[in-house]
Amino acid sequence: MTLAPETTDLKVQLQLDAETDEWFTVCDLNTLTPGRGVAALLPDGRQVALFRDRNGQLYGIDNRDPFVGAAVLSRGLTGTDRGRPFVASPLLKQRFDLITGQCLDDESVTVAAYEVRAH
Repeated sequence: MTLAPETTDLKVQLQLDAETDEWFTVCDLNTLTPGRGVAALLPDGRQVALFRDRNGQLYGIDNRDPFVGAAVLSRGLTGTDRGRPFVASPLLKQRFDLITGQCLDDESVTVAAYEVRAH
């Protein structure tokens, strides 16, 4: 069985500033494969790791792994812990909550989390 590629005009956008309601268009929605991450460059030079789960929910967190300093979180494995979506770093395997950016294995560590929408 062959599945037809998704066709949509929707764009993935990140909220860069909640106070000014500033949104940045990152890519086409069909660029994101459910269950896999994609890295994108933000206007200020930071990288974001974007994820789309199998239910179509979108997530964005900082791509930089704070434990090693490498921009690799977009390459991590996704999963859930007690109903919360996470990505596990491909290097040292720490898990980061995709909604809050909180490290599930070391509560003193967080990465930036972004509001993401398809618009």
